[in-house]
Amino acid sequence: MMNKHFMALISFLFLAYSSQAQSGWTKVKEELVFNNAPFKQCHASTMVEISGGRLLVSCFGGSAESNPDVDIWLSTIDDNGVSEPVNVANGIINDSLRYPTWNPVLFQEKEGKVFLFYKVGPNPREWWGMVKTSDDEGMTWSEAQKLPDGILGPIKNKPVQLADGTILSPSSVEESTERWKVHIEKSSDGGQTWQYIPVDTNSEFDVIQPSILFYPKNRLQILCRSKQGNVIQAWSSDGGNSWGKLTKTKLLNPNSGTDAVTLKDGTQLIVYNPDVPGQDWFNGRSKLHVAVSTNGKKWRDVAVLENGDKEEFSYPAVLQTRDGLVHITYTYDRKNIKHVVLQQ
Repeated sequence: MMNKHFMALISFLFLAYSSQAQSGWTKVKEELVFNNAPFKQCHASTMVEISGGRLLVSCFGGSAESNPDVDIWLSTIDDNGVSEPVNVANGIINDSLRYPTWNPVLFQEKEGKVFLFYKVGPNPREWWGMVKTSDDEGMTWSEAQKLPDGILGPIKNKPVQLADGTILSPSSVEESTERWKVHIEKSSDGGQTWQYIPVDTNSEFDVIQPSILFYPKNRLQILCRSKQGNVIQAWSSDGGNSWGKLTKTKLLNPNSGTDAVTLKDGTQLIVYNPDVPGQDWFNGRSKLHVAVSTNGKKWRDVAVLENGDKEEFSYPAVLQTRDGLVHITYTYDRKNIKHVVLQQ
């Protein structure tokens, strides 16, 4: 007779398959990115599509988050598999001072230049923004440059580029008072200079790590991580130059990062942990779902990526590649990064 744990697993797999089949979404690929990684722990993945359908994937890795040996690592995913990770940035200040690195974000502008944004510093309240660029799709990188004071770069999720070339970078700060606030950083010159755009600075919500979504008639939406148990949103009707009030969505959020993207057909898609905050910051990160919406207000789950118990499956990054597939990477229990491909 099959034991109850095995039966429960079979039941879950059947329900997950049935749910995804009914939603029209199917999982066509899943893999762990690293094999014998040169670090003990990793977190905060990011990716960008380059030529030939290849992906650049980056994360931070080291002995443990916030330790000085945590550096930024980069791999390539293509038809041949995943390349060995290469160390592309660190927090070395001088021979006797080294800080951890944090939250890399990859972005490719329309002209082809690839940006690698990341943070350096002892913690998220004191870190500063750094950037490197590549003109050869990540083969080589420029020297690291510190972003201007008051500009942190994208905190976790990818910037977007408007039709006129304007880059909007979703950013946020964690203040020493424990208040969290989101803002947008705008560049009209290809990332050479940046303008700070506030978002509802007097809000009751503590929010960080926004994603930016597109709608008709120059409307934009941000979706943010919060301490208050829900994904929090704000809307812009002028292409991101000003933003309305922060309000709750019906999507749950256990104080964990999300990522979202506007698909080519206008569908909005978010990857999120469907739970509420627990006693510890890492509670609620064992389940990871994908939801879609046509208007950014009503969301429905279409895929279950993980249905764990006490593990950490968190900090997703999502993009749609030119072939229409949806790629998702996320932290796999701090031991690896998982790569999943969905097809509608």
